[in-house]
Amino acid sequence: MTDATSRDGSRSGSTAQPVGGAKGPDELRRQIEETRGQLGDTVEELAGKADVKGRAKARAADLKDKAGAMGVQLRSSAAHAGHTVQDRAGRAGHTAHAKAGRAKEATERHAPPGRARGAVRAGLGHPRIVLVAGAAAGVAVAASLVRRRQHGHC
Repeated sequence: MTDATSRDGSRSGSTAQPVGGAKGPDELRRQIEETRGQLGDTVEELAGKADVKGRAKARAADLKDKAGAMGVQLRSSAAHAGHTVQDRAGRAGHTAHAKAGRAKEATERHAPPGRARGAVRAGLGHPRIVLVAGAAAGVAVAASLVRRRQHGHC
């Protein structure tokens, strides 16, 4: 090793070149252009990292897109759930209607004979009379219970 050469193979002084450097002016120009390109990429990368406002806007736009997609997905899920509930409610309504029809048929098969059937129809035509008769029957039952309690039957 000479005085002008350092351990890493470069010469000291203002014209330092690595040992094994460019083999002529064309090679040197190519290395300079390559270094400029790398430096430009590095500067661009650093500028992107330093642009906090731009990065924040990009992140906000990304989150907005994700939120929009989630909203669409949630609306779709809600619509599907609504259709499922409607279908089930419709089936339950049909089932209830069918059971009510069967109950009506069973009631009609075991309907009271003649006069009782007429009384029921009359009661349906005059609900106030039925209400008064029901209240009177209630009072009679209550009075009967009071009398039984007074005589020690309860």
